[in-house]
Amino acid sequence: MRGWLSALLPRLWMSRVWAWPLWPLSLLYGAVTGLRRLLYRTGLRRSTRLPVPVLVVGNVVAGGSGKTPVTMALVERLQAQGWQVGVLSRGYGRSTTDCREVLPGSPAAEVGDEPALIRRHCGVPVFVAARRAEAGQALLARHPETNVLVCDDGLQHLALARDLEVCVFDDRGTGNGWLLPAGPLREPWPRPADLVLHSGERPAFAGFRARRLLAAHARRADGQRLALAELADTPVLALAGIARPERFFTMLRAAGLHRIHELPLADHQDFQGWQPPPGAPAVWLCTEKDAVKLWAQHPGAWAVPLQVELEAGAWQVLDARLAALGTPQVP
Repeated sequence: MRGWLSALLPRLWMSRVWAWPLWPLSLLYGAVTGLRRLLYRTGLRRSTRLPVPVLVVGNVVAGGSGKTPVTMALVERLQAQGWQVGVLSRGYGRSTTDCREVLPGSPAAEVGDEPALIRRHCGVPVFVAARRAEAGQALLARHPETNVLVCDDGLQHLALARDLEVCVFDDRGTGNGWLLPAGPLREPWPRPADLVLHSGERPAFAGFRARRLLAAHARRADGQRLALAELADTPVLALAGIARPERFFTMLRAAGLHRIHELPLADHQDFQGWQPPPGAPAVWLCTEKDAVKLWAQHPGAWAVPLQVELEAGAWQVLDARLAALGTPQVP
């Protein structure tokens, strides 16, 4: 049932023709979330401010839009400028509920696949908790050298005060413009944001492009690398447990791979006990997000890193906002 709904709703959300029966529920959702925002805006509910700058990357549209790759690109930019970066996340899909640090060997099932990916890819401290302020406090206590925090997917988490907001969209834009569940919006748009990024090919409104492209190589769990060009004429099983798996398949073809057997999976796919379909090619390609879970069962799978290139103007806006926060300092 859940898989059927997850496939149907995104189609309904691109038009109002078939979504109108859900519109009364959207009015209720809007009233509840609007009241919540009002309570924070008037101070009746208070946001926790941490002693270091906080940057939030998120979106206003349900489903994946490329937030985590943007988060990793931002972390790398901050590192290059001398900041000591930490990352906060809810840890969507994890089996645990406590506040905990994501370590290099932490199982994705316990911390979430995206936090596990960020920790392994960026090598920075990462903490997960339902209350991001709690995660931030724990991270700063464990890693007191940290002088800036990046929150992955926390735009609507108003309990955490922030200094800079980055809002990411894909080609869906705002869909039919309605709030959940009749539309894809978590909150009304437009709303203030320091930077608006479009990760798709057809931006629906003003903002900067965040171009997503695959690296020229894939790597296995043991660190071995393989150039994608060597797989041009090799049958490969391409599997993707992400929000938009067709994007991964399209990028593989653009990289010159011609004999791809596509296997789209559910977003945040759990690979515990998973086996490929009968007759699948011997060579498997997956996303890095899938690899943090798949490698525990199938270490021979090849993960293809995803890279994000922001327009120069986007970096100029971010750098100006960061400069306004001051030079990196240890709290």
